Amino acid sequence: MSSKVKQPVSPLQARMIEDMTARGLHAKTQTAHIRSCRRFAKWLGRSLDTAKPEDVRLFQLHLSVNGASNSTRNMIMTGVKFLFRTTLRRHDLVAEIFYVGEPQKIPPVMSRDEISALLGAAKALKPKAMLSLAYGCGLRAGEVCRLTVGDIDSGQGIIRIIQSKGRKDRHVMLSDGLLELLRQYWPERSKQHDTGVRPEDRYLFPGRSGPITTRQFNRLFHEARQRAGITKAVNIRTLRHSFATHLLEAGVDVRVIQALLGHANPLSTARYTRVATGLISKLDSPIDLLGDCPAKERKRKKAKPKT
Repeated sequence: MSSKVKQPVSPLQARMIEDMTARGLHAKTQTAHIRSCRRFAKWLGRSLDTAKPEDVRLFQLHLSVNGASNSTRNMIMTGVKFLFRTTLRRHDLVAEIFYVGEPQKIPPVMSRDEISALLGAAKALKPKAMLSLAYGCGLRAGEVCRLTVGDIDSGQGIIRIIQSKGRKDRHVMLSDGLLELLRQYWPERSKQHDTGVRPEDRYLFPGRSGPITTRQFNRLFHEARQRAGITKAVNIRTLRHSFATHLLEAGVDVRVIQALLGHANPLSTARYTRVATGLISKLDSPIDLLGDCPAKERKRKKAKPKT
C-alpha cells in the first residue's frame, strides 16, 4: 500500500486495502480509492458501513452542486463503488451510483514543422532524446521516464515497453536516427546511481532517486515549446497524438497504430487519429524526421531490381 495513506487505519479501511491488494490494484489506485472513501465519510459524518441508498444519492448531488468536474466525480464514485461492491457487498448502494459522461473532444496535434521546431529547441541531448522517443515511438510520458538499458534492442530495431498501462507489454519501432541519438546521449548520462545496479536495469534517464519524474519531463517539454514559439494549447501527450495522426496520414493501418500505442479499445485509437488533415506531407512516416526506420530499410533491401 502506498505510504500516502496514513496509518493507523480503521478496520473497514484495512479490510478494503486487503481486498484491493488481493486483486492486484496498483498502489496509486489504492490511494485514490481510499481518498475517495474518506471524502464520502467526511461528508456523511459517520462510518460508511452505515450508509443508506439515499446517502449515496445525496453525496453525488453534493459533488455536482459544489462544482466537482465530471472526471473527479467519476473517480470518487469508482473508489466508493469498490468499497460497497467488493468489501461491504452492499449491492443496494452500488445500484445508486451513476457515472457522468465526459465531453469527447478532438485532441490537438502538432504539425511536422512544429515537431521539428520543438526537437530543435531542446537545449541538451537528454530532453531532445526524451522528446524524440515520446514522438518517434508514440510513448506515454511515464513510459519514456521508466526506460532501462535492457529495454533497447538495437539488433531488432525495437524498444520493449514492459508492463505499462493495463499491465501490458508491447514492442515499438526504434529508428536508426533515434538509436544514434541515444548513443550520442549515453556518454553525457549521469552515472551517479549506477553503483550496484545491473547494466540492463539502469534507467536511461535517471533522476535523483530512480528514474526522472513525469513532472520533470513535462517541464522540459514546455521549456522547449516556449523556445520553439509554439503557442497552441499542447502538452506532452500531444506528441503521442501527433505520432498516431501522422502515421494515419501516411497510410498506416489503424490496427497497427492501435498495437503501437498499446490501446485495448480501438475507439481510443480513433479518438487519437480523428483529426482534420491538411498536414499530409511526402514523408512516408513521422519517424522520417528522426531517421529511416530499420524495418523500412530492410524492405528496401529486399526489393527486386527492375528489369
